Amino acid sequence: MKAVCICFEVHLPVPLRWYWPREGYGETHIEKYFDMEKAFHNFTKLAENLETLNNTLSESIDNGGKYTLDISGVFLEQCKWAPGVIDGFRNLNPAMVSFAASPYYHSVCSLFPNLTEFREQVEMDIATIKELFGQEPKTFVNTELLFQQKVIKVLKEMGFKCLISEGSHNLMNGYDPMHVYNNGIPTLLRHINLSEDLEIKFSDKGWPGYPLIADKFASWIASMDGDVITLYIKYDAMNTHLQSNKEILEFLREIPLSLKKQGIQMLLPEEAVDMFKKTELPSLDSKITARYGMHNLLGNHAQHLFMHELVDIGEQLIMVKEPEIRTELQRIFRYLQQSEIFLEMNSEERRLGYERAVNALSILSDIERAMLEAGE
Repeated sequence: MKAVCICFEVHLPVPLRWYWPREGYGETHIEKYFDMEKAFHNFTKLAENLETLNNTLSESIDNGGKYTLDISGVFLEQCKWAPGVIDGFRNLNPAMVSFAASPYYHSVCSLFPNLTEFREQVEMDIATIKELFGQEPKTFVNTELLFQQKVIKVLKEMGFKCLISEGSHNLMNGYDPMHVYNNGIPTLLRHINLSEDLEIKFSDKGWPGYPLIADKFASWIASMDGDVITLYIKYDAMNTHLQSNKEILEFLREIPLSLKKQGIQMLLPEEAVDMFKKTELPSLDSKITARYGMHNLLGNHAQHLFMHELVDIGEQLIMVKEPEIRTELQRIFRYLQQSEIFLEMNSEERRLGYERAVNALSILSDIERAMLEAGE
């Protein structure tokens, strides 16, 4: 019997402010570098419809659906603006929903030479999920679906049962990811096309697949060879569809029933890796990949320079003697690791990407200045 695993990423970044050094040095705090007003606006816009989305997900679960939620620590911190949002996720049937772990700050810290920061952020995320949802995560999802062999040992030591990463072409060599793959930890790879059919194309009236109904989608999956298809979808994309195409709600309600008619199960990732035989994929030993390619994260000089400076700051934080100052600087340092900051430096609009890189590097320069002053 074929199976489908669906994982929703629930995350909103905290965007950088346009920082002008002429504002003066002064105190170092989150609001100096991050646009909290914009973050609040973005959160409020999503939160307005989260009750509708979560209620629909609950109805889907009643119809036999199973889902994994990858909720970032950054998003959970924003929930202080609307605490009921957490209750909406908490009230989903715990037998049919699992919570994945990831780096707490939706950060790229797994790319650092030393994995201490990575381990600490994953431990933070695990502790938060346990506290808020009463579950110990068994599935790990790295930021931007990053796949790197070097983190596998750490994940095994932390007790993870499986890993979800990107099913990119450099891993799959032209094939679709349709299996549980043998690795240090059993690995599921996102089916890019089917995930994007729901995440991006669902409301596009010019798309040949429009309108996409649950029976049609289930028939596509039934026609494919393989054991398990993994879909990884941004939850806020469901909200975007909701603005212009409320049929997304009907799709979510009906997809478990449509899959069942085709003899397809919905499983949690930790269930899928137990059910199916592991398939060898040699490229896992030698390749590194991320959602939409590593070049989007580290494809130009500015991104590499920003990464180098971040690593240096992490190593220098120990020099800050005052605990309160060090704690605040570390929090800022971790927010600066958000993947979106790297992605924005690789903007298709080259000039804007350059301006964002200058802005981000100016912020790093001020952080280094603050650390030097605090270490005196």
